[in-house]
Amino acid sequence: MKKLFSALLILLCCLSAQAENDHVRIARDNAPAVVAVNTVRKDGSTFTGTGFVLTPDGLIATTRHVSDDTLYINITFNNGVVSGEAVTVLSAGDVDLSLLKIQALNLPTVRLADSDKVQTGQPITVIGNPRRLQNTVTAGLISQVRKKSNGVIWHQISAPISPSSSGSPVFNADGEVISIAFASYSGNNNQNLNFAVPSNYLAKLVQRAGYSLPQKDAGPQTAPSAQTNNAFIAHIKKAWVILKRLLRVDNPKGPTEK
Repeated sequence: MKKLFSALLILLCCLSAQAENDHVRIARDNAPAVVAVNTVRKDGSTFTGTGFVLTPDGLIATTRHVSDDTLYINITFNNGVVSGEAVTVLSAGDVDLSLLKIQALNLPTVRLADSDKVQTGQPITVIGNPRRLQNTVTAGLISQVRKKSNGVIWHQISAPISPSSSGSPVFNADGEVISIAFASYSGNNNQNLNFAVPSNYLAKLVQRAGYSLPQKDAGPQTAPSAQTNNAFIAHIKKAWVILKRLLRVDNPKGPTEK
């Protein structure tokens, strides 16, 4: 009996170590493709959400409420590189999803899984930017797959989600995105009641936008190099673009040129 107990204990330790290794592997392989989405709102306020790269040429997924009502958007990669302006390609009408595009080449990407195969209780890993703490990794479970009255499906997840996590990819044990975090119940009596949009909605949005996702056997691409990023020039250009757009908001006819 003692030997059986010891064997079970060793097996549990091995399974625990394997689960931990899965989270480490998923974070290592996918963190370069998870980005911060920086926005300037039309009221002059700023907001940061999360996104992730879908194609090597700069197609990025995030939530619709991150990209809506903005004057300017750019992207920060986990190595500190800041992109040029990002434009909204297409937003979904039935779920909280949006596609952005930047000018880029050879970006690291994630892979999407078939979210119809997601099961309640399966382990997940989430990479996001809660409170602007970039590339924060959390873990949990698919708490439930819920179907709304309008037929839309949500994934209820137990992985901790905080402000600025909207748009965070939710990975399965194979390191594939099965959903995108977008909302949570807040309050003192609520714990880890968070929700995500299944990845099949994103795949359909990508198709509607006319893009093709990389094949599953495509290897990871290299992250953009910080040496190619001239931060001073980029910020000057961004400030000028934002100023012009603020002037247009205050005066729809635009500034009068002398």
